[in-house]
Amino acid sequence: MAYQISGDCIGCHACVDSCPTKAIVVQDGEYWINPLLCNDCEGFFPEPQCVSLCPGSAPQPYEAMKGRNRTVTARIRSSPPLFLNGHSQAFASSIVVWEACNFLSQFQSLNLQKQGDNQVCYQKSVGHNQGSLTLTLCLDGIPQSAPIDVRTACLHLIFAAYAAGLDSPWKESFVFTDSQLESYLGWDKRKDLSKMTRLHLFMTWIEQLCRIQVSIDWPDQGRVKGFSVPAGPLWRLLKMHRHFQKDEQGCNHLVGLTWAIQPGEWTRYFLNRQGCRQGQAFYQYSSLPLSLLQAVMSHWQHHEGAMRLLLWLLFKVRMGRQQRLTVPTLMRVAYGEERLQEAYLNLQERKRLVRTFESDLEVLNHYGLKPEFDPLTYPSSIQPLWARLEAVPEDADEALNFWIEDANNGGLLTAAGPRGKWGLLMQARIQRFHLPSDWHRRVVQEARSPTRESGSRQRRRAKSAPVATDSDLPGPPENPKDFPSSKALRGADISAARQQKGISQRELAQRLGRSQSWVRDVENGRLQISLNDRQRLIKALYLDPRQHQV
Repeated sequence: MAYQISGDCIGCHACVDSCPTKAIVVQDGEYWINPLLCNDCEGFFPEPQCVSLCPGSAPQPYEAMKGRNRTVTARIRSSPPLFLNGHSQAFASSIVVWEACNFLSQFQSLNLQKQGDNQVCYQKSVGHNQGSLTLTLCLDGIPQSAPIDVRTACLHLIFAAYAAGLDSPWKESFVFTDSQLESYLGWDKRKDLSKMTRLHLFMTWIEQLCRIQVSIDWPDQGRVKGFSVPAGPLWRLLKMHRHFQKDEQGCNHLVGLTWAIQPGEWTRYFLNRQGCRQGQAFYQYSSLPLSLLQAVMSHWQHHEGAMRLLLWLLFKVRMGRQQRLTVPTLMRVAYGEERLQEAYLNLQERKRLVRTFESDLEVLNHYGLKPEFDPLTYPSSIQPLWARLEAVPEDADEALNFWIEDANNGGLLTAAGPRGKWGLLMQARIQRFHLPSDWHRRVVQEARSPTRESGSRQRRRAKSAPVATDSDLPGPPENPKDFPSSKALRGADISAARQQKGISQRELAQRLGRSQSWVRDVENGRLQISLNDRQRLIKALYLDPRQHQV
């Protein structure tokens, strides 16, 4: 049974030092007991210390406050809100942010080094083993009942988004409230968590984030000379202000929180706009989709492996179109090296891991990250069943003919995996992941490039941009770029042209080097095609490029 302090408190402070769970907090002369930490001193003392030591009768059994909480006005002015366009926000995407995100999301499966009895360390080599990046977490005060999970990485990304909005983040700070966090994470409309539970989770996650220390030994890279950053906080908690509301008995009830956070010294070298112009530092940022944060908060418990992959791919897909990710690499990110090695030795664990991996890929596919399987190393015979079923046409007549043909071939579509499927999967690759539409959105900050790129860098960026490449397709000899465009190329136009030419969705997909499900989604208007895909469709269907545009 938890307790609360009534208005009869005389402020003797006797209960604060005696509380074994540190549940009693004093702020501006107001006393408050965290009901989620108070356990009636069970396991420490035979009776509650606040009750036995209080000269009066201030501690009383806890009762949840009745009625609705009043709106809290932050006493500290908060920073401008994020995600004003409702889709995405610029955020710091340097290697420090990426590795810290991996450290948080994969904490339970990483091979961490122990330093003493209360610290764990994660080290990443950089610059061809010429430098290193080290993240250290102090475990003192972190209860076993509240370990670091993948949701903590979401707050880390939100902090990176706030930091990207500061001119000199290493000497500035940002302020936010619990209500802002709830709106970013999609918790503002959830009814399954009480207000007190949400506030306690936020306090726990932010405390864990601010315990992380980062040290960097960076070698020379281009114009930027090598530098070293001594161990310091990744994020520094400057202040946490609690907002209380009193009930009829004068007991304080926590109704809101406000935090002030200062980014660490690492931002001087990786989020320095002025230093980037002078060639002395880096300025690296990207776009953070709001849907990613809300997807992680919704599916982390049942599909934690898929959410780890989602956070990892947020950074990985920025490195170019052709990822060519191997299945073992994805499994290590999602489940850890230890579980992968166990699957090599145990047949039952191997089967469970394959089922879990295929289910997690389906979750990513539903989210919008559609995997494109390598036809050579990842043929349809070892692909997940959900991926094979996407080849079934939506048209009833075409679907009937499809199943008849499949039955004549021995029911290959729904057949069980071939013998030795595990060995084939260990050699399989995914060429790339097709990105959701909100991952392509350009944020306002992208127009303010800190430095003008050279011609060689622009060519490298264009070469690695996530757009489709051209292929040897039949079509008119004219270049579609040379013609003016006046009419949008709609999915209905593509479907009509395909049927007029007598081409099936599967055949068109083969001509384009795409999957049949991609063609079906384009025709149904569920996908937006790029300029390069438009040109390829025009060539494949012999359309007049003068009449169509993206």
